[in-house]
Amino acid sequence: MNAGELKSLQAPIKERYRQEPKSAMVTLRAEGKIGEGVTCNVATGKALVEAGLHPATGGNGLSACSGDMLLEALVACAGVSLRAVATALEIPLRDATIRAEGDLDFRGTLAVSKEVPVGFQEIRLCFDLDTDASEEQIATLLKLTERYCVVYQTLAHPPKIDISHCVSPR
Repeated sequence: MNAGELKSLQAPIKERYRQEPKSAMVTLRAEGKIGEGVTCNVATGKALVEAGLHPATGGNGLSACSGDMLLEALVACAGVSLRAVATALEIPLRDATIRAEGDLDFRGTLAVSKEVPVGFQEIRLCFDLDTDASEEQIATLLKLTERYCVVYQTLAHPPKIDISHCVSPR
């Protein structure tokens, strides 16, 4: 896809959002069902993923770890955003590898230490770019990728999360 094709594809969508701002609000959903042992089966757009405990918390390593899935979502979103920005701005990008890594201290997750927070303490996102773009173009590319990457922005500026429950009658 080139810049013209991308802009042509997105122009009517952007115009509709300008004219009808409420049409831009979309609710994304995810659903999982507990599985065998300590697992949860999550339906993705293309497959069923069985998530389970990380080996550092007693898992057998055969199920996807939700922490890994979070990093994978960050990489996927950052990669799509990078490609879209490069395409829109006609920044030459032959190839790119996006890596995310995060540090977890499992003492928090396993309630070994109340002083250790549960969750990632640091996440690093790295872009390995194959390009002839100038340093200025690369800086713009990365700044706009960061700005428009939904997962990155959600992690950097956490939304309010409401938790609710219901009990199914027997």
